[in-house]
Amino acid sequence: MTNIPATGRTPRVQTRLVIIQILVLSLLCTLGGRLWYLQIREGAHYQKQASGNHVQQVVQPAVRGAILDARGVPLADNETRLVVSASRTELLKQKDDGKAVLTKLAGVLGMDVEEVMQKVRLCDSKTPQPCWNGSPYQPIPITDEATPKQALQIRERAEDFPGITAEPVAVRRYPGPGKSNAAQVLGYLSPVTDEEIQRAKDTDSPYLRSDMVGRSGLERQYDRELRGKAGVTRYEVDNLGRVIGKAKSDPAQPGSTLVTSLDARVQRIAEHELDKAMKAARTQWDRNTNRRYEADSGAVVVMEAKTGRVVAMASAPAYDPNVWVGGISAKDYRALTGKDSNYPLLNRAIQGQSAPGSTFKVVSTAAAVAAGYDFNGKYPCTSSYSVGGQVFNNFEGESFGSITLGRALEVSCDTVFYYLAHTEWKKDGGINPKKNPKDHFYRTAHQFGLGKRTGIDLPDEVTGRVPDRRWKEEYWEANKDAWCKTGKKDGSYVERIAYENCLEGNKMRAGDEINYSIGQGDTLVTPIQMAVIYGALSNGGTMYTPTIGKAIISPDGKRVTEIKPKSHGKLPISKATLKMMDEALEGVATRGTAAWKFAGWPQDKIPMHAKTGTAEVYGKQTTSWLTTYTEDYTVVMTISQAGTGSGASGEAVRNIYSALYGVQPDGTIDKKKALLPTPQKGLPKIKPDGSISAPKISADPAKELEEAAKQATQQPTQPGATPDTTPDGGQPPATTTTPPTGNRATRRRARRGGSRRMIA
Repeated sequence: MTNIPATGRTPRVQTRLVIIQILVLSLLCTLGGRLWYLQIREGAHYQKQASGNHVQQVVQPAVRGAILDARGVPLADNETRLVVSASRTELLKQKDDGKAVLTKLAGVLGMDVEEVMQKVRLCDSKTPQPCWNGSPYQPIPITDEATPKQALQIRERAEDFPGITAEPVAVRRYPGPGKSNAAQVLGYLSPVTDEEIQRAKDTDSPYLRSDMVGRSGLERQYDRELRGKAGVTRYEVDNLGRVIGKAKSDPAQPGSTLVTSLDARVQRIAEHELDKAMKAARTQWDRNTNRRYEADSGAVVVMEAKTGRVVAMASAPAYDPNVWVGGISAKDYRALTGKDSNYPLLNRAIQGQSAPGSTFKVVSTAAAVAAGYDFNGKYPCTSSYSVGGQVFNNFEGESFGSITLGRALEVSCDTVFYYLAHTEWKKDGGINPKKNPKDHFYRTAHQFGLGKRTGIDLPDEVTGRVPDRRWKEEYWEANKDAWCKTGKKDGSYVERIAYENCLEGNKMRAGDEINYSIGQGDTLVTPIQMAVIYGALSNGGTMYTPTIGKAIISPDGKRVTEIKPKSHGKLPISKATLKMMDEALEGVATRGTAAWKFAGWPQDKIPMHAKTGTAEVYGKQTTSWLTTYTEDYTVVMTISQAGTGSGASGEAVRNIYSALYGVQPDGTIDKKKALLPTPQKGLPKIKPDGSISAPKISADPAKELEEAAKQATQQPTQPGATPDTTPDGGQPPATTTTPPTGNRATRRRARRGGSRRMIA
């Protein structure tokens, strides 16, 4: 029989008990240490957090600052509306996630149930608009157009609508004074996102979850100044949510007012004339494509030549910025972003890129002078120019003999620039260039500010493109595999281009440089870039950074921060050359390619300068360009797929100037009818209470503007001009809507050199 110790325990059991005792003591020590850490070391911190659980915040949104035109007329302001909102947090507490409540709400508001459901869902990468991209804890607006009767129904039957509120709220408004629009310039608002809150939390301008932020245009560019600061009132509550005291209150601070250089009257005229020109172009027959011009988009910029301040900026197609107020509907969102919409959200004045055509010849002229060519020397303006078996035609085979560079600008002679560019290409070593080629034509374009942003105070401006050697190399590296895969030596036009690009797309070929010299090929510019260049030609050579903001005024009116004009360089041409170019561009308007549109203009009182451009894009109709300036203003208009520069845009641009200066159809000047005979100086008058004194808007605000639009009528063509022989190939307005019969004029430029189509 085994002997049992007196204690009754085996050594193994004793060991286990000791281990358990040690573990228990360790756990007690750990818990004690943690308790000491929480109660003593970090006690104050957690006490503060715990007290915070008994504080609830009530946010009072700040009134957003207004955006005014140069005279003080509101372009964007606020109005009180009855806003019906839904608390997603409260809806999710219900058994059906609030579907029954939202269904009843849709019935009261007369809205589609599905649309209401879509508005309260949260946005993510897989959820299309409409959806809520703000904080899920913030009331989500369902509509801002509730009637008093609808709001009363919701409030009186609160038990039937848990989580639903109907309150008067100040919301954004875009009044469109005088029927002006400026949608792409003004932009729109939408709720702040969680990501934006996180990014801004450590800055000196953090967001609250209730904030609305600018998404495009001036609303985005000046969001910080316009937004103001929301008020926050903190209440102490008990564990049942009952208010037991007021902890702290930070009053709301309204946003500042932004005064712009825009003039609502001129903006209206610019939009009206652009729209009218596009509609007129659609009645014209394109003999190249054997169909009517599409005129599917366009832009116009009116800018002060001596400051760079933008007086008007229009982009077509346009849209109503008020569709974003209170949340955009699915139908409206599809209309703005669908593939058939032609993307009206784009501001084509700063985001529309296209080949500039012959308007680029001022750059090529400056490049030729920089390369050592005499401005007044004689250069052959032949009907065509041949390079390596390729023939590059002048427009309609015209020939003007030996002419100066000034005359080449007036009549827009392509072959003069073909010759100059080709000669420089050969001097630089041709297809196998020297180690450091001079590249005057490309270098000058960069010096003119092309290939980079102008710096205008609007977001998302694009750079355009100067297709120099560096760009060609990078573009070839990015696309050579695709070119080599799809290219065919004897294939279609596109396949042959791909084949040639595969072999030598990284080399600067003769055709590339020739094409580039007349603003074709891979060259891309924006209307605002051309406005800066032609504004500099007007003011003596200074390139101003274009601006729309003119001043920021504090809510009380006591602090005014002016936004001064700034220059970012000078044109790379001498005063003598600038003067000769100025004379040549005046000749364009009096005896050159734009003369048939400016016949009868009071040139002795308001000297007009112009340059026409007709740019071709493979697979599309020609793009119309017209760049102009006077001593005070520069006006640039472009219309995609609309025909020639003066033919499509000439009358519209003239009408804008007529409205500015009060020029009547007979060429006389009526100063009383002039909208802005000289650029607006100074700022609107600020009243003692901080409000802005603005001109009264008539009961029919469009009446005076319509009068201005009618001041200038279609001018007759120059004596002897016919629809087929107008100076730049343009056609007078059609008198019939049936296509012409008989032989069709080809009106085609030279085709290809190297690998690209040659069109001036």
